[in-house]
Amino acid sequence: MDIEALYARLPGFAQNLACTYEGFRIQKGRYNTQFRRLLTEAESRDRWTAAQLMEYRDGHVRDYVQHCAASVPYFREQFKGLGITPEGIRGLEDLRGLPILTKSDIVANSSRLQSEVVDRRRCMVCHTSGTTGGGLRFLVTREAFRAQWAVWWRYRRWHGIDLTTKCGYFGGRSLVPVAQREAPYWRYDRARHQILFSGYHMSEATLPLYMEELRRQRPPWLCGYPSLLTLVAGYMVDAGYDLGYTPRWITTMAENLLPLQKSAIAKAFGVTPRQHYGMAEGAANISECEMGRLHVDEDFSAVEFVPDDGLDSCRVVGTSFVNPATAFLRYEVGDRVRVSAESGCACGRSGRLVESIDGRLEDYVIRRDGSMVGRMDHIFKDLVNVREAQIVQEEPGRITMRVVRGTSYTDEDEGQLRTEALKRLGSETEIEIEYCETLPRGSGGKLRFVISSMKRGRIAEETSVC
Repeated sequence: MDIEALYARLPGFAQNLACTYEGFRIQKGRYNTQFRRLLTEAESRDRWTAAQLMEYRDGHVRDYVQHCAASVPYFREQFKGLGITPEGIRGLEDLRGLPILTKSDIVANSSRLQSEVVDRRRCMVCHTSGTTGGGLRFLVTREAFRAQWAVWWRYRRWHGIDLTTKCGYFGGRSLVPVAQREAPYWRYDRARHQILFSGYHMSEATLPLYMEELRRQRPPWLCGYPSLLTLVAGYMVDAGYDLGYTPRWITTMAENLLPLQKSAIAKAFGVTPRQHYGMAEGAANISECEMGRLHVDEDFSAVEFVPDDGLDSCRVVGTSFVNPATAFLRYEVGDRVRVSAESGCACGRSGRLVESIDGRLEDYVIRRDGSMVGRMDHIFKDLVNVREAQIVQEEPGRITMRVVRGTSYTDEDEGQLRTEALKRLGSETEIEIEYCETLPRGSGGKLRFVISSMKRGRIAEETSVC
């Protein structure tokens, strides 16, 4: 049964009920007694000294390497072939002697990266699209999944946000059918106190309706993709729109928060947005504190910053030591950061600091009706046979998708690719698929996911990445 197709046929009130039901299901599965214990434990480590954090992290690294060597076929063979003794790896610094694991390595060896001693019945399947458009599916233990959410909620609680805080959410899920041409362009998840605003219906004609709903509901917390929040902010500034209240918090996710986006959001809403950096793979986590500093969550994963030759940025390579089901050991995330030279923060928390995050930089795609859609990598989320992808746009309502095929790619994958794109961009969008052997890289070796020659509005033009 195609649940998404069934949902799309429901009337609006029934879609609200479905969103609320899903919210209750998530609450029950994610925020249970185990989650609360893990959150309490994470918060108890919040004021540890740097020495305590490093000892905790390195102890988990030692245990995780031993686990991989003993029960993960891929690394058992790697260690044996390279003559590496797991007992010799005592902490983060020693990991440098191991090979870096890439996304293509994971796609090619997915089953061999799974632990032989972890009960799969106690795991869940997670998936991600990442910055290059190639999809991953992997096993995560339920405890690891909740441990990740505990660290994410620890960050939110730094700022005073709690599980019961009412939220206006601007994300990438297609909860309002793309074909819908009349308001409301949002749905309600009453279980999690969320107003779920569609990111696929924003245009000069519809944004006033979004504003009126925010004005009516007055959610104290706005959370979402920077690209979507910047669209809203740009409209507010250009139209001189008075929201009627000042949100207490704005947090961003899933995309890098660019300085100009941060400035535009702060100017429009009167509050500085806070960013968080994480991923489904759990290989790295970075959280912004109340002082505006980016902290590496040292107690969640072992994060290495590998210098880029000739550049002032570092590659993010991480080890997800909380998840024993799938071995993300020295995993190349694909993003880059600038590491801070400072070793302390006025907030009192220990651990390393990051100056800026250079990852997940995306542009907008413009639909034929003028609506701008960001975070287009959702199209490729479940397409595990796509190695890499890139979207090129030269005119509204028409895109070219450059695709690097995996060895198992079939006509069925192409059909799914077109279907997922049309779900987000509408049936009137013209789509051309161009198959390539490789895709061109930009500055710092980064693959630019969207290449567009379109003229943007003032805010969008300022925040696009060239």
